[in-house]
Amino acid sequence: MAKYSGGVCMMNIKWRDRHPYLLHSLSSLLHAASYRLNFLPVEPDFIFNTAGLSIAFIFITNWESADDTTTTFGRIEKMKTQFGHFYVIATITTNDENQRFIDSYFKSGLAIGKPTFIPVQNAAMGFEKMLKLALVHGEIKRHDVVAKINIEREQSVQNVEACITALTAIPGIDTHDAHTGLGSIKAISKASQKAILENTDLCPGKAETIVKFFNDPQYYLRPKIK
Repeated sequence: MAKYSGGVCMMNIKWRDRHPYLLHSLSSLLHAASYRLNFLPVEPDFIFNTAGLSIAFIFITNWESADDTTTTFGRIEKMKTQFGHFYVIATITTNDENQRFIDSYFKSGLAIGKPTFIPVQNAAMGFEKMLKLALVHGEIKRHDVVAKINIEREQSVQNVEACITALTAIPGIDTHDAHTGLGSIKAISKASQKAILENTDLCPGKAETIVKFFNDPQYYLRPKIK
């Protein structure tokens, strides 16, 4: 695994005291990735700090023993409001455990995917998942990948070819119509029928179709047959 410096893993003291037999394997994994391990009275079971980001985890090592699922899910609900990057690792080893987990999950009322649950077969796999997620978030922050993706997305929307493709997908709008200077997809989606007529040579009917396509749910949600 590649070396990273400056990463810190904070482990909940209570979690440490309940699972002393797991400390050696986790310490070795963190050391290999140049992460420091600290024991603190944090609310999640783990917080990884990397590149200025905090990634929190609740780690349930044995769903079979998680008898008070109401308390468990209540804790999860609380944590997800406190951390922007939050995951739940759950060790699930049998089909029965998996079914109990599914039943309790849907009874909990949590929104699907908020937070993300990651089932694993054993604690070692869970540690690896946590570390990989921390490293990925760190790399995204370091290289500002999210900002680059947003810029590329904006550029693609502004791209003339993409604009032509989108417009000609509207029933009744052909390639010639799409080349009449309507502008970017974003601009078109916000334009009124009057603005389209004033700035293009499109007829009122086609201008109305474009406005409905972007703004009228009753129009854009029904099947279109060209």
